Amino acid sequence: MTRRVSAAEAKRLVHDGAEIAFLDVREAGEFGEGHPLFAIPCPYSVLEMRAPRLVPRRDVRVLLIDGGDGVAARAAARLLALGYDDVRVVAGGAPAWLSAGFALYQGVNVPSKTLGELAEQRWHPETVDAGTLAGWRRQGRDVRLFDVRPPDEHAKMRVPGSVCLPNGELAHRFPAAVGDASGPVVVTCAGRTRGIVGAIGLRLAGIDAPVHALENGTQGWALAGFALERGMPAAPVPALDGAAAAATRARADTFLARHGIAVVDGVQIEAWRSDATRTTYLLDVRWAEEAAADPAPAFVQALSGQLVQATDHWIGVRHARVVLLDDLGLRAGLAAFWLRRLGHDVAVARLTDDLRALRPTGPAPAVPTARSVSAAEAWQSVRTGRGAVVDVRGSTAFRKGHVAGAVWGIRPRLDRLAPAAPVHVIGDDAGTTALAVRELETLGLGPAVAVAGGHAALVAVGAPVQASPDSPADADAIDFLLFVHDRHDGNLDASRRYLTWEQGLIAQLDAEERSEFRLDA
Repeated sequence: MTRRVSAAEAKRLVHDGAEIAFLDVREAGEFGEGHPLFAIPCPYSVLEMRAPRLVPRRDVRVLLIDGGDGVAARAAARLLALGYDDVRVVAGGAPAWLSAGFALYQGVNVPSKTLGELAEQRWHPETVDAGTLAGWRRQGRDVRLFDVRPPDEHAKMRVPGSVCLPNGELAHRFPAAVGDASGPVVVTCAGRTRGIVGAIGLRLAGIDAPVHALENGTQGWALAGFALERGMPAAPVPALDGAAAAATRARADTFLARHGIAVVDGVQIEAWRSDATRTTYLLDVRWAEEAAADPAPAFVQALSGQLVQATDHWIGVRHARVVLLDDLGLRAGLAAFWLRRLGHDVAVARLTDDLRALRPTGPAPAVPTARSVSAAEAWQSVRTGRGAVVDVRGSTAFRKGHVAGAVWGIRPRLDRLAPAAPVHVIGDDAGTTALAVRELETLGLGPAVAVAGGHAALVAVGAPVQASPDSPADADAIDFLLFVHDRHDGNLDASRRYLTWEQGLIAQLDAEERSEFRLDA
C-alpha cells in the first residue's frame, strides 16, 4: 500500500537520520530545473531498471516525489510490484514542496557541488586564476597541470597542456606523475567542485608540493579569453613502480588513521551484508582497467573522484553503509573522507583473495522485455496504414531525425498520446523500449510491440527520415536539461550564470540541510 505524506512530513523524514531513499521520478530536464536538495534522480522512464541498483534493500523507506502530475503514484505501484514494501508519495509533488517554503535546487549532483563550496570555506585551498597560470607558463615555470575529470570529459574540452588524472587517481599516482618536480601543481575541472575537492584532497593526503585549484576550471579559462583544446584523447595513466606504490600506501595508512576511517575485511563485509536492517553498498574505486584485470565481482565499479562528484549515481539511500575497495587505500580513503561528510557510514577495504571471492547478493538486475517484431514487418504495417510508430528515444535525437510520421513520446506522458494500434515502439535501448510498451498496454493504448533494431533498423528497410528542430517543443522535452546546457560549447554567458549558480548554493541551504554536511566528522 502506498501512503501519501505532506511536504512537511516528507521534509521531516529526509532529516530524521534513518535510512531513506528519496527518489525524484521526474525526467532529467524536470529534475534539473528544480528538485529537493537530497532527492535522487530516478526517472519513471527507467524506474524498474534504475531503482533496484540505487535502492537494493526492498524494505527500506522509499519516498517519491513528482511534478504534482500523478507520476509518483504510478511509480509507487511499479515499486510495490518489485517488492518494495514501504513506499510513500509526497502529496502535490515538487510544487507542494515549494509552496511549503522548502527550496528547490537547479542543476544536478547538487549535494556534491554544495559540499565543494562548503569545503572551500572550511579548508581554503590555494587557487590560481587563468591569467596567472598563463603568466607562469610564459615565464617557463615548471607547472604541472592536471585535469581531474574522467577521460571522456577531458577529451571534450581541456585547458591546453593539461594531463588527465582524475581525483583519487592523482593522489594515488602522484609519485609517478610528478616525481621530484618542485614546481606548482595545478588541478582543474570544468567548473569549481572537482578542482576545489582535488586540491584539498592532495593537501590532506600529505602531498607537500605547492597545490592550487584553477579558478573556475575550463570555464574560467575560456572566460579569461583563452582557447580550449577539444577532441584530445587522454593519455594512459602513469604506472606505479615498487617505490612509488610504497609511498602511496604509506600516505594512505597515515590518512586513514588520522581521519579514523575503518579498514575492514571480508568477514566484516559479510556480516554487514547479512544485516537486514541496513543498506550496504560495495564499490570498487580502482581505475577501470585495474578492476577489469583483477575483478572483485561483488563490488560495483565507481571511479573515486566521480563517486564524490556524482554520489547519487551509485548511492540512492541516505545514511547508508558504504565499503570502498582499493589496493593501496588512498583512492578509497579520500572518497571515504568526502562521503562521510555527505552523511554516509563509510569504510575502506584493501583488495585480498577473500574480497575477490565475494559474489553479488540478490537477483541480478533484469532488463525488461517486450514482444517484438522485425523492422520490415513494422514498416510494412505502418506504411499501409495499419498502426503507428512511437519513438521514445531522447528528444534531441528525435529532433535531429526520426521516421516520417513517428510521434515522440516518453513514458510518463504516453497517456497524452492517441496512436493508431498496433503501436510500434522504438527506443534507445531494449529496456526503455520494453517499459514504454508495457506502459502503453497498461494505459489501454495497445496492442504495442517493440521494433527489433529500433530507429536504425527501420531506416535500413526504407523508412524515410525527417527532422523537426522545434518538435518536441522545449516545454515537452522533459528528458533534456536546458539549464546552461551549452556552457561548455562556447556560450560564455551560460558559463557566467553556471558559476554564479554554483557559488550561490550555500545561500540556499536551510538549517536542516546545512546540518547534513558533516564537515568536522
